[in-house]
Amino acid sequence: MKKLILVGAGHAHVVALRVMAGRVPPGLEIVLVTPSRYHYYSGMLPGCLVGNYTKEQCRIDLQWLLTAARIVMVTARVVAMDADACCIRIDTGETLTYDWLSLDMGSETPVAALEPVGQRLFPIKPIEQFFHLWPGVLTRAQQATSFSLAVVGAGAAGVEIAFAAATALRRVCPDVRVRLLRAKTGLLPGHARAAQDKIYRLLKAHHIDVLEFSGDAAGMHDDCVIAATGAKAPALLQSSGLGLDVAGYALVDSAHRSRTHDNVFAAGDVCARDDVTMARSGVQAVRSGSVLGGNLIAVVNGTPLKPYMPKTASLYLLAYAPRRAMASWGRWSSAGWLMWLLKDFIDRRFVGKHTRVISRMK
Repeated sequence: MKKLILVGAGHAHVVALRVMAGRVPPGLEIVLVTPSRYHYYSGMLPGCLVGNYTKEQCRIDLQWLLTAARIVMVTARVVAMDADACCIRIDTGETLTYDWLSLDMGSETPVAALEPVGQRLFPIKPIEQFFHLWPGVLTRAQQATSFSLAVVGAGAAGVEIAFAAATALRRVCPDVRVRLLRAKTGLLPGHARAAQDKIYRLLKAHHIDVLEFSGDAAGMHDDCVIAATGAKAPALLQSSGLGLDVAGYALVDSAHRSRTHDNVFAAGDVCARDDVTMARSGVQAVRSGSVLGGNLIAVVNGTPLKPYMPKTASLYLLAYAPRRAMASWGRWSSAGWLMWLLKDFIDRRFVGKHTRVISRMK
């Protein structure tokens, strides 16, 4: 038996699993190594915070999906890998060998600058952990007469969390102050000026202060600090033997195969392309996942791989109220309930698409 190991259950791997369902070649064992049987869809996190969705509606049960596709799941965390020896080590101490490997364990949230905050710090990743910890924050706010929240990071994730958290906290506490602390790159870096201006006005209308982060976490006395400070490459890649870019991400070609190891693939936030500029986002991860799934089957069968070419502009939908969202696509942007309906449809469809595959495979 040949073995393909998938490390992590990010957006790209979830899509790839659906693509591979029913197409696993004879003589191939596929193993998914992930810390949890559930994939929590980050696009629905803000909606969950404000009560649009339950926690269960925001997740995909990987066990059912894998059973349908005849793929084995190992519930563990990868702590080391050796690309030259074709093996990984998991937190149980066991070493797993592979013929092919695919990485999609996401990135890490850089929080070193916020360590003085201590137990009041809540990184948005791992996303499943944030889902579990948030009810405790609401309980603390409900028991207080006033509550202060700081969201550090003003990218798309930080902006959405600031809006959602402000709404949720103000329902349970009479006096809530919310601050969105941005870097020098500003608000929603990478988006068009029109979208940035629109979001700034909406933040002001929702009484969310936008300030530049001074870098002095020791002076932050907020009751809760949410870290949405971007991404950094997983530390285990440094000793993996894989070719990396200057930031430490796995360097891949247009087919998302490692530049240095032909039997290793990577997609989502864990990788970097050197042939095109590709934003590190859920949108790109989902789109590349279908190509990745086909390429993993192709490399086993010895057939040609297909490239994934990211579009020059992507549609981003950012929720700013319980049933309101802003759309941003290139220079165009629009906000209101129609954009929320579109976001709600896309998000529910993504989760539903990876649930309905179960009934098709039975």
